[in-house]
Amino acid sequence: MSRPEIAVGIEIEASDWGDEAALQALTDRAIAATFERLGVTEGTSELSILFTDDASIQELNREWRDKDKPTNVLSFPAFPVEPGDPLPPMLGDIVIARETVVREAQEETKPFDHHLTHLTVHGLLHCLGFDHETEEQAEEMEGLEREILRSLAIPDPYR
Repeated sequence: MSRPEIAVGIEIEASDWGDEAALQALTDRAIAATFERLGVTEGTSELSILFTDDASIQELNREWRDKDKPTNVLSFPAFPVEPGDPLPPMLGDIVIARETVVREAQEETKPFDHHLTHLTVHGLLHCLGFDHETEEQAEEMEGLEREILRSLAIPDPYR
């Protein structure tokens, strides 16, 4: 099966994220599995992923969502797309906060890499037009996340 060409730019803004090559490999796997599940086989696009900390993501969350607290992941689609649309020239930006990801993984007794992969998939789905504002949207998006993660041998994150 052919794959779309996605140029992924990774930036590590905060300490403690570890090896950039390991983060690149994790994100590449998550992105490939997402496009495979969605049946996207062609197109060229770009995606930016920023690995940051709680303070930085809290600032973004406050500015863009009027929520003055840290969160695990934020997505900023570059273009308004609907699920199934052709890939835009740029997908957008995904921002992930280290402390929140670590805390949630520990609280939910999940391996850190599994939780980070889930959040990467979640952020990418937002950039591809998926959302979870309604119950129907949430069921669709969570179902896709489960299937994508299962293809990567990661257990259901919602159990």
